[in-house]
Amino acid sequence: MATEGIDERYAGLDNWPAERLVSALLEAKIAALDTVRSQAVLVGRAIEAAAARLEREGRLIYAGAGTSGRVAVQDGVELQPTFGWPRERLAYLMAGGTAALERSVEGAEDDARAGRKALLALAPGPADVVLAVAASGRTPYTVAVAETARAAGALVIGIACNPDTPLLAAADHPLCVGGAAEIVAGSTRLSSGTAQKAALNAISTGVMVRLGRVYGNLMVGMQVTNDKLRRRAVAMVARLARVDERQAATQLGIASDDIRLAVLLALGVPGDRAASALADAGGRLGEAARLLGLDAP
Repeated sequence: MATEGIDERYAGLDNWPAERLVSALLEAKIAALDTVRSQAVLVGRAIEAAAARLEREGRLIYAGAGTSGRVAVQDGVELQPTFGWPRERLAYLMAGGTAALERSVEGAEDDARAGRKALLALAPGPADVVLAVAASGRTPYTVAVAETARAAGALVIGIACNPDTPLLAAADHPLCVGGAAEIVAGSTRLSSGTAQKAALNAISTGVMVRLGRVYGNLMVGMQVTNDKLRRRAVAMVARLARVDERQAATQLGIASDDIRLAVLLALGVPGDRAASALADAGGRLGEAARLLGLDAP
């Protein structure tokens, strides 16, 4: 496997000046990101397929082991505060359980039976999307999750850093990113981790955009949980509804901090009509405005 290779260019790095080491590490990460960019068409197809499954129901289920699992969980936990994605529509399958997020659980990644059992406990179905991540592409736990999910009709997006591997074979949308020998041989927390994080970030963000949790380039699905985010939300409502910030803050309060609803209220739409239009539009602010006969905010 390429990710397990030894790159002789870095054989003496333990004696390199720190500046040279940092430059090499960053150059390798840039190269890893380029491999993700080279897969843009395939990543885009995965986004469209996932958004179609998740339109009205279903869950995003993240699965992985070790570094890959931690990177996957990190991506998922940001979706609720950033886009308002419901917590009940997120699930995480980490080899070794949640304890493995903080420390290594020996042998957990090799337990295919545990992967199958954990996935089946979620009762997966056709509305679900599984993001299965393994740098090697061979991790038994993660491969078992992917195979079981696909058999249950869920959509499987597999992200690996080696081609022609079992995880990619088990996926509806196989994405091979990264794939070079690491500067520190075998340490896939480096370039491979960067590539996986970038791919996951592109997929989850793209799905949230497709599902109307972004309007223009504004996070209109954002959860307002502190003063900084409240100021940001007020600014968005003011900008989109073309009202001053005092009016925006008032409507945001009436809307219980729902930015999209607050925009429609600030545009003069009665609360019941605004909420109904948003529901009919699947939460898409522009579509709700069209249904109400309004010019796009």
